[in-house]
Amino acid sequence: MTATDTTVTRVFASDEDLLPRVLTPYKDHCRYLLTAEVSALPGGLSRVRSTFAIAESCYIDDTGHLNAVEVNIAYNQMMYYLVAKSVKEGLLTGFEHWTLEDFWRHQLPDILIARFASRFQRPIQAREFHGEMEFRSVERRSPGGKPLLMATTAYRYGDAQGGRCDGDATLAFVNIT
Repeated sequence: MTATDTTVTRVFASDEDLLPRVLTPYKDHCRYLLTAEVSALPGGLSRVRSTFAIAESCYIDDTGHLNAVEVNIAYNQMMYYLVAKSVKEGLLTGFEHWTLEDFWRHQLPDILIARFASRFQRPIQAREFHGEMEFRSVERRSPGGKPLLMATTAYRYGDAQGGRCDGDATLAFVNIT
């Protein structure tokens, strides 16, 4: 999974102050994201590479593998961190005027998953796995006169045993005035 031009311009290791703050809205047993390295990509885009651990599912008995609900939760955590870090470092097109305070204000009510698709190719061990997500595009729109940002993203997960899941999602950032 790479952008058209894969040249990475800057890399940021996990931000030990930012990561716990991004995960604050999640219940303790639902904080799956452990580390997150962000890279700046050409064209005002960014990518995150992450590690996860799910000791116990937050909603179902152990299935023995990563399931669709946990894929979505892990995606949310990865995405929130990527947006927050991109805002903090000034990496992502469309967010040039945002501050971290803007991100905290918008994090839950105004960042929507408009479309989400997953393709499981081999089971992934949820106890320890890795993920990657990148912004492919960010576009400002004004339907009905209300500005919003629409972003296309791609993601994938894997584990040491060759498990694999990938997918894509479209995000809508609303109430961004």
